[in-house]
This record gives sequence, C-alpha cells and structure tokens, in this order.
Amino acid sequence: MKKKKIYLFCSAGMSTSLLVSKMRAQAEKYEVPVIIDAFPESLVAEKGPEADVILIGPQISYLLPDIKTAVPNKPVEVIDSILYGKVDGLGVLKSAVTAIKKAAVH
Repeated sequence: MKKKKIYLFCSAGMSTSLLVSKMRAQAEKYEVPVIIDAFPESLVAEKGPEADVILIGPQISYLLPDIKTAVPNKPVEVIDSILYGKVDGLGVLKSAVTAIKKAAVH
C-alpha cells in the first residue's frame, strides 16, 4: 500500500510541529503507512493537492470554507481542539485515517 499523506496546516506551521512529531511516533509504533508534514496555511493551494487528507489547526478553523474551495477534491478537517491542546498524536492520527477511509468510500 502506498503511503498516505497527512498534511497539517496552521497559521505559521510552528505550533503543529510538536503534534506532527507525536503523530509520526504513533504511526511508526502502529505501522500506519503515512507521511505527515506541517505547513503554514499560506501553502494550502500549493501543497494541499498532494495530500490525501488536510488537517487544519483549530486557530484557523475560520478558513475551512476557503481551504475546501482551494482543494475541492480533498478531505479537509479541523483538528479537534481538545486533541490539539493535549498534543494527542494518536487521537489526531486516528481521525486523519478515518477521514482518508471516508474519502475513499465516496
């Protein structure tokens, strides 16, 4: 199976870097075939089309409609603010995998 790309976007790309590290550790632990990266939201139009799922930080959730317009054929979800606040790598990874599976069905 080809690795799925999970891209996280936030206002500067910094606040999600710790979350990305935790998600990568969980993906490795459970052998989930994914590539996880974080970018500033200004790169959504450029990087978004490469992703299998786009997760956006809660602090930029107001951009959800714009991001869905910029990458119309990709699942886009706002990271749960509780999981984000706890830097819950496993929880966010699970929600990303669920979004990928849901998109594959449609």
